[in-house]
Amino acid sequence: MEAVKMGATERRKKIQAITVLSVLGVLIVLAFLVSMNTGYTRLSPLDVIRTLFGAGTAKQELILFDFRLPRIVISVLIGAGLAVSGCILQGLSRNALADPGILGINAGAGLMVVLFISFFPSKTAAPVLLLPILAFVGAGITAAIIYGLAYKKHEGLSPTRMVLTGIAVAAGISALMVVLTLRLNPQNYQFVAVWLAGSIWGSNWKFVTSLLPWLIVLLPYVFYKARVLNVINLGEQMATGLGAPVEKERLGLLAASVGIAGACVAVGGGIGFVGLLGPHLARRLIGPRHEILLPASALVGGLLMIVADTIARVIIQPTEIPTGIVVAIIGAPYFLYLLARAR
Repeated sequence: MEAVKMGATERRKKIQAITVLSVLGVLIVLAFLVSMNTGYTRLSPLDVIRTLFGAGTAKQELILFDFRLPRIVISVLIGAGLAVSGCILQGLSRNALADPGILGINAGAGLMVVLFISFFPSKTAAPVLLLPILAFVGAGITAAIIYGLAYKKHEGLSPTRMVLTGIAVAAGISALMVVLTLRLNPQNYQFVAVWLAGSIWGSNWKFVTSLLPWLIVLLPYVFYKARVLNVINLGEQMATGLGAPVEKERLGLLAASVGIAGACVAVGGGIGFVGLLGPHLARRLIGPRHEILLPASALVGGLLMIVADTIARVIIQPTEIPTGIVVAIIGAPYFLYLLARAR
């Protein structure tokens, strides 16, 4: 009887998870369609359909294929990537407040990209493909510093110490970036300031091709390691007792998280809170099992970013505001709520 009840519960959870993932997928498709129809130059749904099938005017094709579509695709990819990165960090640290932005990983990636853009402002294909690599190096160095400072040999990785260390390192990097930006010429300063606010500046297909390989390689690896994340989330001592090589798996997953976050920051700028909001909302919808939580986080993050970017493009037309500001307006109150609960 007990086995039958457990089987029924598992089936119910599976159906619930499939339903939630399906609904999120449908919402992303709807947001995608709305975003294609939204902008300073209006395109009706019929115009969009005609243009997609090659029957639009040259102006409509330019607007849709060269401006809107690459930006929408990048928004979804960045949102999915940052949310998965945040989900990994929350699982590894067992801390609900862990996020690549809060821990300073985004800041480290941003510092390398800002240095490169400031001194080598070329936007040809080669530098575009180089940016995610530079961001990965910056994020990796930052993550190594945070890990080294937060880890103690006999205590392991303290969740509270990790967050506090990350906040301190992020503050230091931000101060360094302020000093660097003060030495820039006005044109580069304006670009860097907008980039740091979270503007999706890489809104063409070259940037899609620079970001996509990182996600294609790293996301399947992370999804494959979902069960390992479940075990690590039980605590270091219990995970070791169950036979998991905790240190090796933690370093591999941390490297994947850093790589994903760095590539997203290289294209999207300093966008925070997506890595915090995505996993939290997904966890509320489908529970803590990472086999479902990781893809759900990716879908929630993608949906959040596409909605935020659409709002950023239309709220004060003809000007647009950085997408990161819209995300921060949504995410900051939620972060304070989580902080109050943690206390």
